[in-house]
Amino acid sequence: MRAPPRLYALVAAAVLSVVGTALVPTGATASSASASATTTASVAPADAPSKPSKPSKATKPLRPNAAAPPKLRASGNKLVDENGATRRLLGVNRSGGEFMCVQGYGIFDGPVDDASVKAIADWKVNAVRIPLNEECWLGLSHIDPAYGGANYIAAVKALVARLEVHGITPIVELHWSHGTYTGGDSHCPGTAYATCQKPMPNAQYTPAFWTSVAQTFKSDPAVVFDLFNEPFPDRATSDLTAAWKCWRDGGSCPGIDFQVAGMQTLLNAVRTAGAKNLVLIPGVAYSNDLRQWLTYKPNDPAGNLAAAWHTYNFNTCSSESCFDEQLAPVIAQVPFVAGEIGENTCSHGYIDRVMAWLDAKGASYLGWTWNTWDCSSGPSLISDYNGTPTNFGVGLRDHLKGMQ
Repeated sequence: MRAPPRLYALVAAAVLSVVGTALVPTGATASSASASATTTASVAPADAPSKPSKPSKATKPLRPNAAAPPKLRASGNKLVDENGATRRLLGVNRSGGEFMCVQGYGIFDGPVDDASVKAIADWKVNAVRIPLNEECWLGLSHIDPAYGGANYIAAVKALVARLEVHGITPIVELHWSHGTYTGGDSHCPGTAYATCQKPMPNAQYTPAFWTSVAQTFKSDPAVVFDLFNEPFPDRATSDLTAAWKCWRDGGSCPGIDFQVAGMQTLLNAVRTAGAKNLVLIPGVAYSNDLRQWLTYKPNDPAGNLAAAWHTYNFNTCSSESCFDEQLAPVIAQVPFVAGEIGENTCSHGYIDRVMAWLDAKGASYLGWTWNTWDCSSGPSLISDYNGTPTNFGVGLRDHLKGMQ
């Protein structure tokens, strides 16, 4: 998901906490306020939908607050745990790690202490996707050391550990990356820095990022890797075949100013580092188009891949007929994770339809996003970090609770 229009103003006005230490935006004075301080709760909407029917036992979701999240692997077109039981990832995104550090405000947007993680778990969430910034992880020179390098990595590891205490599967994902891009759908053409979404990963830093991430978490097979948020090489060229080849193989890609690291290169970096963790690989068109995903699927010596897809009400593929045509063939062959589902209506009519379709296929999905933004521009699931849902969030919360 691209950052909402008002996001920068919102984060600049907020008090932020990182691993138990309160941080404030540049220009303000740091305080010793507790990261677990509560916020004012609002009343949940009265028009919450009735609980949906439970999924079949064959696709029973992971139960939150378990002793530990499962060690997931791909088996045919399903995700299974270490005992061979079929599992699904059902949860939320926790945005902030992709933009706060590079903007000089902190590491996460809002609290990530145990109380805030418990609030997520209370929605019966079993997976949380954590967007990251490669420049912050690698500690490049223009990143404030307080928020980059070893401090950034430690904060991410601490959040991963807290999620696992609550039985939640952590999904670490590269969201913002380096590289000057001036082509179609350029979001920050004036800088090479990782201050916005880029069409593809870059060969200069992204393989090193994934090598480091893989080395950090390779001993923890409960952690899932999501290689790149929303590729859009198809916006840089009108040649869709060339876009998919760029997606897999990288190199000099039409319309992209920098040398690209393709999905095969990033997957190789993960496996060469010794990590056999489950890896999610998205499609093109901001992860909304998977029509040639099977054709260009990277080769994985570990055989542990899943297809990743994003969908919003304003995307091209946003109807059941499109799902049937474009997604069903992929779901029939590999595990399928909708890493972001959402809508900009401040309601939940669209995600209700998406969840119903994915439930019928036994697929996984995560709502965007567990942040207190304006749900009509974010979209945002919550109005406070106690877990009070927005009108949009009510749909996901009640659906997940109804599946238990």
